[in-house]
Amino acid sequence: MSDVSCVITGGGDGEGPGGADALRASVESVLGQSMRGSEALVVLASAADPAVRTTARTLAARAPERVRLVHADPAARTTGALRNAGLDAATGRYVLVLGSGERLQKHACRNLWQAGETSRADLIAGRWSRIADESGKEREPSWQGELFARSRTLSRFTEAPELVVRDALVTGFCLRREAARRHGLRYEEDLAHGEILFGPIAAASVGRIALVRRLIVTGRAVPDRARDLIALVEAHRRVANTLVAHGLPELREEREKAFHRDHLVPLVRSFPALPAVRRDRVAAAAARTLTGPVPPDLPPLERVAVSLLGRGDAEGVLAAAYALSRPATVCAPLTTGADGRVGWGGEGEEPVADITELGHQYRRFGEMRLMNRLTRCAAADGGRLLLEGRLVLPGHTGPAPGAPLTATLEFRARGGARAVAFPAEVVRHDGTGITWRARADVARRLRPVGVRDTAWDARLIVEADGVRSVSDLFAPQDQVAGAVRFAARPRLGRLAGDTWEPYITLKDHFALRLAARRRPARTAHRLVRYATRFRPARKAKLLVRALRKRLERYRSRGFKVPAYNTWLTRLPVRRGSVVFESHMGTCYGDSPRALYEEIRRQGPKLHATWSYDPSPAGFPDDARLVRRWSWRYLWALARAEYWVDNQGFPQQLRKPDRTTYLQTWHGSAYKRMGFDETRVRLQNAPQRERLQQAVDRFDHFLVRSEHDVTTLARAYRLPEEKLLRTGYPRNDALIAERTRAETEGRLPRPPLAGELGLDEHKKTVLYAPTFRGGPGKQRKSRLLLDVREFAERFGDTHTLLVRAHYLESARLPVCPPGTVVDVSRHHDVSELLAITDVLITDYSSIMFDFALLDRPVVLFAPDLEAYAAERGSYFDLREQAPGPVTATPEDLFAALAELKKSDTRYADQRRAFAERFGAYDRGDAARATVAAVFGPAASRGARHTTDHDRGAGR
Repeated sequence: MSDVSCVITGGGDGEGPGGADALRASVESVLGQSMRGSEALVVLASAADPAVRTTARTLAARAPERVRLVHADPAARTTGALRNAGLDAATGRYVLVLGSGERLQKHACRNLWQAGETSRADLIAGRWSRIADESGKEREPSWQGELFARSRTLSRFTEAPELVVRDALVTGFCLRREAARRHGLRYEEDLAHGEILFGPIAAASVGRIALVRRLIVTGRAVPDRARDLIALVEAHRRVANTLVAHGLPELREEREKAFHRDHLVPLVRSFPALPAVRRDRVAAAAARTLTGPVPPDLPPLERVAVSLLGRGDAEGVLAAAYALSRPATVCAPLTTGADGRVGWGGEGEEPVADITELGHQYRRFGEMRLMNRLTRCAAADGGRLLLEGRLVLPGHTGPAPGAPLTATLEFRARGGARAVAFPAEVVRHDGTGITWRARADVARRLRPVGVRDTAWDARLIVEADGVRSVSDLFAPQDQVAGAVRFAARPRLGRLAGDTWEPYITLKDHFALRLAARRRPARTAHRLVRYATRFRPARKAKLLVRALRKRLERYRSRGFKVPAYNTWLTRLPVRRGSVVFESHMGTCYGDSPRALYEEIRRQGPKLHATWSYDPSPAGFPDDARLVRRWSWRYLWALARAEYWVDNQGFPQQLRKPDRTTYLQTWHGSAYKRMGFDETRVRLQNAPQRERLQQAVDRFDHFLVRSEHDVTTLARAYRLPEEKLLRTGYPRNDALIAERTRAETEGRLPRPPLAGELGLDEHKKTVLYAPTFRGGPGKQRKSRLLLDVREFAERFGDTHTLLVRAHYLESARLPVCPPGTVVDVSRHHDVSELLAITDVLITDYSSIMFDFALLDRPVVLFAPDLEAYAAERGSYFDLREQAPGPVTATPEDLFAALAELKKSDTRYADQRRAFAERFGAYDRGDAARATVAAVFGPAASRGARHTTDHDRGAGR
């Protein structure tokens, strides 16, 4: 008896693609298992293809002890029946079923068997991946990440609802054979895609379940949803009924939503690639099959897509498919109700779904992207290209029906600036759109060079009342396939190409490409292909690749670091030179900026250099800039008399002995830092030593309170003599702004308010959450604050500024004009604080700075306990917060609605907070720091200036 029996079927009705090759791949993955006690049980249908039978016999002969053939009863013709025959014939302690072409990872059986023996579970499941595209690339479903984040044992399947809510158990799991027989687990023989039903029934029947975080199966084929829609819907309904039978209606609702997102939405996305006849057929089948309601909490465009699919509206589904891949594009007329809500559908029609949150209503004609559907592509008289199409108008904006319209069809070389325009001969407003027709003499006027300009994209430019709307031409893949061709005249001659062919790009846009269809051009292309791909070209490419690799090595950090530490640090110091850096070069701001500008005000001739990464945008035009990690950057660091930054120059770089390093830091600490962090304490000794060496480079470290001394200084093991109790230079501007507001009033606001278009009569709220990532984590963040909800509740009286952490980015929804402004890319946060009336943050050190303004602060920290437990903190935030601490959106909005009351209630606590954490911020930090650190250099600079002036006077 084997340990694991792997059932593999061959030849049943509904069997997936691949045939003999798929069978061989599956069986060989079993034979390649690191666990020798695994067998392949190949179940053959009586009507199996001869090639499949031959392959099965060959494999069985090669390894008779590990491959068994089972000849199914002639009545067993479906995949479900064959799999049941395999379950009956299995003798292993565990049984695992593989679909057509699915392959086991090398240690899959061992991982499943060990988990089953350790946990005594009846069902053991792991991860699986599926073929993502035609290139054969594989991808795991995104929801598997959380489900299999760690190995664990469940006493009941409801402890991991995703097992039945999603199609988690279609493959990649095994069953204890005795448990399968005890519970009578069988595949439904009349159901195609019976694996969708079998897994949830098995999970609901057995007791203990073990989840393994390892990848078990690869090569799963994505179902052909257009062909198998009825079977997929039937399998899903039986799963839903099973959940109801187990008294779990809430899981059935979740299952409905997941089925729509996992199967119906991808089906809609595939519509542009389907022929028109098949689109109609799928839509008709969907209208007969999808009779239930659409889950109301689907995203708006997904709601539109499945609603139109359920109605059998093939053309509407096609438009929805375009919208799903381009959410900012208006793909259908819109209806605006009396309550201001926006629906998908034109006037006089019942809206398909509410899409208000997409924000189309806030854009005007010329600002919004409109779908321009190509309706005809043909050859016209004189060998010209005839194109007709229709531009969708949303309904709330656009040219008036009687307004004069002009349109131009433009072809633009891809990747270049060359463009050729043709005037449209017909442009007509038809109520909900603009129909147009244009003839383009591409044979005469489109003259490519013939090398890099072989593809030309088409777009239409419509102008009305001085407003231009530019749109690409959309079309399904079969719209122009082989429809028309035109002669081409490249500047390099007909050997470069002789024919223009219309085609549809992978992004569903209409374009032209230069092709070689006649014998001379085809021969020339074959010769070029030979010259560039065979022996002479291969040798040249290898030489170029080797040279490029050598050059890349010289540019790599692995080469630069030892070169810098060994040779560049021996260079003589350039007296008076300073390298400034803020947040690893990402911005021109914070205390380094304040010190730089103070030095310029005082006038000493220090030679300043700023590092930037990735872009120099936003830095002063007259500043000397070097890209971080460039050779110029390393040269500047090696020769600098001073380093100034607020976070840390690269840890691998040694500070020259004659260089003074001023570390201004970037905020007081709530969360644990440095050697107090659990992450650092768990590191090995060499890692901690590298951190210590990086910190030991500091010669001066700025602190703004004794809290910094007992937290940051201690956490980074900084001695007393390195601390400068000057406060933060960046906060001088806040002290000045507070003084100005107290003496002159809050209005007018600083110039930045006008640049951002802020209304003087609306309060400005800044939302600035902290960084929640870590080393190696993604830099995309999901805002905890519902920005759209804020705009709806407070948009009339407040403007929300959103500033994501500089290591992260956040995509904001479209909101009414003047309600939400993204200021994440603004360089200096102090300028934003000066124009802010209310701050919303969580644990960010920005609260310590903003408290100096004595303005309201609201903390929004839904994960306060979890964050404090994971990261650790230096004090109880709830006890010492400068404002109310909220945990839910409703609490936050309530605090904002009653801000006057809370402002009065927290006034004393806010001032105490500012005094405790900013005692040394007195408004003169930049001047004091320049005097303490640059005093000798400033004197030299002043002396040099005087000598120069004397020389000029003589």
